[in-house]
Amino acid sequence: MAKSDLLTASVPVSDEEKSAQALSSMPGADNAAGNASDSDVGHTLTWTAAEEQALVRKVDWIVMPILMLVFFGLQLDRANAGNALTDNFLKDVGITQNQFNIGTQLLNAGIVVLEIPSNLVLYRVGPKAWIGVQIFLWGFVATFQSFQKGLGGYLSTRLLLGLCESGFIPGSLFTISQWYRAHELSRRYAFFFLGNGLATAAGGLIAYGVLHMRGLAGLAGWQWLFILEGIFTVLTGVVFVTLFPGLPSHPVSFAGVRYFSDRELLILRQRKALDDPTAGPLRRRVAWQDLRVTLLSGKVWLHVLLTTVGLAPSTALWSYAPTIVASYGFNRLASNAMTSVGQWVSVALVVLGGFVADRWGRRGCFVLVAVAIEFVFTVAYKCLHDDAARATKFALLTLASATCSWWHAAHGSWLAINARSPAERSIRMALFIMAANCAGIVGGQLFRSDDLPYYHRGWTIAVAFMAFSVAVTLALLVLYALANRQLKKEVGGGDGVAGVDASHVDKDGQPIASPVVKLYNY
Repeated sequence: MAKSDLLTASVPVSDEEKSAQALSSMPGADNAAGNASDSDVGHTLTWTAAEEQALVRKVDWIVMPILMLVFFGLQLDRANAGNALTDNFLKDVGITQNQFNIGTQLLNAGIVVLEIPSNLVLYRVGPKAWIGVQIFLWGFVATFQSFQKGLGGYLSTRLLLGLCESGFIPGSLFTISQWYRAHELSRRYAFFFLGNGLATAAGGLIAYGVLHMRGLAGLAGWQWLFILEGIFTVLTGVVFVTLFPGLPSHPVSFAGVRYFSDRELLILRQRKALDDPTAGPLRRRVAWQDLRVTLLSGKVWLHVLLTTVGLAPSTALWSYAPTIVASYGFNRLASNAMTSVGQWVSVALVVLGGFVADRWGRRGCFVLVAVAIEFVFTVAYKCLHDDAARATKFALLTLASATCSWWHAAHGSWLAINARSPAERSIRMALFIMAANCAGIVGGQLFRSDDLPYYHRGWTIAVAFMAFSVAVTLALLVLYALANRQLKKEVGGGDGVAGVDASHVDKDGQPIASPVVKLYNY
């Protein structure tokens, strides 16, 4: 299925007419939260494609940069421990490499524990308040972790950082899904994860400069790294609470900044209703039925499995890439800058992937191709001889790094647009990010000290994980195809094209629209 999301048993009409017909026939559509009724404006609201495109660009420049900025800060705080390894971090704090891995697992475990509860709170109070509070909390933890000492201090700060960060990514993904239509999501998710990618890429360069501050004011270089990047996060929190508009239902920042006219707000709300008439109203609370439907969906759990297994190698790779490059014989501090090469390539691939997935329309097929490419480069690196030239090792490590998570944003949009309601989408996004952090727990033990210096066992496991990920993606494509076939049979459109039979005409032989059925995207 490409861009066709709605199937109706009626005579062929344009996409716009089908959407309008579906909306007008939907019970309670005009009174659904976030949708404008005709009574609100005194007449049927219409707008041009150019007007809508201009409005979408306006949302792009208001919503996306703020979320990307905060994500940039979050990733700096989450990943800078990997850069600190090249500045005697283990010796200064008094821990071993395997204990460092446990701390990485605890950070991800903290995120997993509060993922769903955090999104339930966000769904009730809104992103402005809930995300804003979290930014300040993890910003202060990230800043003061610079004074940690000993195993207890290290483990507690890692866990606390994870707990405080838990709700940002799924909450942001849910928020983005409320501003954009389904066919616009992959690109926006890609731009959102661009904040993460830019931080990963720039983090090595920033670390290369900051770690040279060792000895200034009696502090180690890694301490300055934690302090400066933590303060940066706190400043992004100030920007967020001052400027972020929240949701389309009430897009006004805490500082009272209003970005949209009344007409623009009506267009924003109605275009979402036209996009998916089956979604229903945006309620204040997530119902038990939403939780039950989501948690009992086999396809959702396959998405969770794909995320966990497919991203596990990337967690290990990003944590130890500077150390691996240093093992080739390069300067330890310079290795931070060198690993950023693959990360900058990854940034470009994430953006490219978002555009391709939206243009192609088949998010699942794109994810399959992207995961397969990662599998190929992982196998290529694993097959290198130990005495291979360091330039060859670095080149293949760079390619493996660049492709190790570039499908993640498109995968998130694939999962989101197949949700049947905003509440279900909120739960799906929480599960999605929980799975990503479970990948961090698993991947945190891939590269261990007894596998030094080449990590043969770790790379073998990475290859197995990626092969399994390809298989899971294929299984999802088959399941969605079978589900769509069944849905088409239920509404009498066996070939997937809108059709009319005797049960869908009146006594004069005129077509009657059948109930709207949303097909799965794959």
